[in-house]
Amino acid sequence: MKTITKLKSITKPTAGVTGYINICMLAILIAGFTNIELNAQNKPTKNWAEKLGYPAGKKVIMLHADDIGMCEEANIAAETQLKNDHIQSAAIMMPCPNAEEFVTWAIKNPKKDVGLHLTLTSEWQEYRWGPVTNADEVPGLIDPDGKLWHEVPGVVQHASAEEVEKEIRAQIEKSIALGYRPDHIDTHMGTLFGDARYVKVFYKVAEEYGIPANAIELSDPKVVEGFRAQGYPMDDSVIKLSRDYSLPKLDFFTSAPKGNTYEEKIENFKQLIKNLPAGLTEIIFHPSVETENLKGITNSWQQRVWEYKMFSDPDLIKFFEDEGIIFTNWKEIMKRFKK
Repeated sequence: MKTITKLKSITKPTAGVTGYINICMLAILIAGFTNIELNAQNKPTKNWAEKLGYPAGKKVIMLHADDIGMCEEANIAAETQLKNDHIQSAAIMMPCPNAEEFVTWAIKNPKKDVGLHLTLTSEWQEYRWGPVTNADEVPGLIDPDGKLWHEVPGVVQHASAEEVEKEIRAQIEKSIALGYRPDHIDTHMGTLFGDARYVKVFYKVAEEYGIPANAIELSDPKVVEGFRAQGYPMDDSVIKLSRDYSLPKLDFFTSAPKGNTYEEKIENFKQLIKNLPAGLTEIIFHPSVETENLKGITNSWQQRVWEYKMFSDPDLIKFFEDEGIIFTNWKEIMKRFKK
């Protein structure tokens, strides 16, 4: 089941934005779904935050840095944010040129939550990468330039689930071979949610390694419809995969909204937080320090620089306190889950 047209519309890089908009675009829809699911006894079911022992009615949030290892600028930003406890989590893109240096940092900082941003695409025009696996073993993942496809539809059109599984396993094994077992796994550009076959291998690999994926609770029909409206293949098989998935899930998943100014970006982020219902939410963003090199890589550099700055902003920190936000990470989630 392939949803090429709609997927292309939400993943194609555009000027002034991050250059890749993935499954997190569904967050606005998801955040509006406040109806409470009832079980067979007509009693409200617990959301995942409550299942994990967090107080009922609270917004439990993970501020999560994506695209780490893509470049030195991203690494510097994430290291600083994690060291100062301004964010809770980050994920490394193993095929990228600066991945290994962040793996080394993660090994030296074992209390920090660092996972892998499983990467099957290479979206920028000039700054690109190929797979971890030998290219001749995963030909469906390779574009005419010898790199990973620019966009999700290219992957879905050409790559088998077997090739996808081989590559994501290779990325995990590379990290482990370097001495680091990732705390979680997620998906660059939402590619692993771009086809039902990929969802199956994504969850399979997560369960086999015992490493949580960024799986989202799909028990609410309105959430499912929101995904379908965006072109994602949320058929009965995917809903069953979510239901049968044996590791913890997120209630919501979203990204830091853009802004035309830094001040507008902060206000948009506050509004996002206010609109979220109670439950466990992961909010992704893409921090980087400002350099000419970064500007040459992506036209989203300004948003990324602001996303490095904003979480140390005293105004936003006070806002979180006033809102009674509880912060968590995948390490803490798994500790609670195993209890």
